[in-house]
Amino acid sequence: MKEHRHARARDRKSHLSPDAERLVAAALGLANSGSRLEDRFWDAQLATRLDRLLEGSHAQGVYDALDRLNQTDGEAYGALIEAVEEAAETISVDIDGEPWDVLLVAAPLVVWTRFRIPSGPISAEQAQALSAHWQAHTLARNTRFRMIPYLYSLDQLPRDYSELRRLARRLGQSIVSGQAPKLDLKALPDAADMLADTRFVLGAVAAPTGRPLFRWQETDTGDHANRVSCLEQWIAQARPNLEPLLPGCGFECLLPDAYHINIRESDRRVRPYSIRAAVHFLTHALDIEPGEIKATIAAFGHERADEYRIGMSVRDDDDVVHGIVWPLLGAESDQDEPPPIEQMREVLREVGVGEMRLWPELSEPEYCEDCGAPLYPNGKGEVVHAELPGDVEPESTHFH
Repeated sequence: MKEHRHARARDRKSHLSPDAERLVAAALGLANSGSRLEDRFWDAQLATRLDRLLEGSHAQGVYDALDRLNQTDGEAYGALIEAVEEAAETISVDIDGEPWDVLLVAAPLVVWTRFRIPSGPISAEQAQALSAHWQAHTLARNTRFRMIPYLYSLDQLPRDYSELRRLARRLGQSIVSGQAPKLDLKALPDAADMLADTRFVLGAVAAPTGRPLFRWQETDTGDHANRVSCLEQWIAQARPNLEPLLPGCGFECLLPDAYHINIRESDRRVRPYSIRAAVHFLTHALDIEPGEIKATIAAFGHERADEYRIGMSVRDDDDVVHGIVWPLLGAESDQDEPPPIEQMREVLREVGVGEMRLWPELSEPEYCEDCGAPLYPNGKGEVVHAELPGDVEPESTHFH
């Protein structure tokens, strides 16, 4: 199995377009604002320009501005990325002459298996049940909701902010019309083969502007629910409807919430499962004990660590039989407590890996020229392709 995905690369530009320059200026203004009143001014400046750029599918200026700030001002970068995510996942519609806010939402699942993790269409009956539980247990009263009957992998989600906003727009229009949205789900790419991965059910919730979208916002009701109780109800009621979609898999349900925050949270939560699933897979495929596995860990990036890669070898052989990428998310760094390296070591200890080695230096990320897969560290200080021994016939990746 290939534990990798291709990076979403963007071309860097030394000269910014006028739109990108204005986005940078507004983000710097917001980052240095001294009052909530000034915050609202800069927020409005960003929202107006971002709405125009994303609606017109002119997202390159947005990426250029983000790239510039990522290199020069971390606080302003954070302010701009928040504004961009809001513009991509939120739209306004008119219902019966009244303005309504529409938010793109996601119900993530963290999934692990020795087999292939399914994705694809959800039957009408299952979709109806999931939609009803989603609305009943996590959404505010008097909201309107539209769920897409499809179990998405990360590779099948919209690839840029303009595409994401178009999806939010179509779902919002579907809520207004009461008709199912026209989506070309058959054209989605195949999901990558991963031992541990995320799956998502997407939808959109609408409420009159200024009114609650989620149950935990309804503080003036007698049966006010918090996020924890909403998650508990979602797990209890939705999980039986999700299990048939994921045969042969273990999975964890996360709380349905706004799209971008749940993409980040699911990325964070899947990382330990990637290690556990890899060890489980290797012990079965190679008929070995966890203590016979050696893990070599190295940090990869250009000027700072962007990710760690773990190369797994067996016994005294330095050939890497399996590799794992542990991405650093947002502002994560080795200054965190516990640091990422210790988080990885803790999981490796828990699953019984016999030996762990750490490269002391930061390495440039390298990929296979033929297939694009990341190369992984071995015990000799080399980055190599991860390959199972040629005489091993791993179990079928399909669940029967």
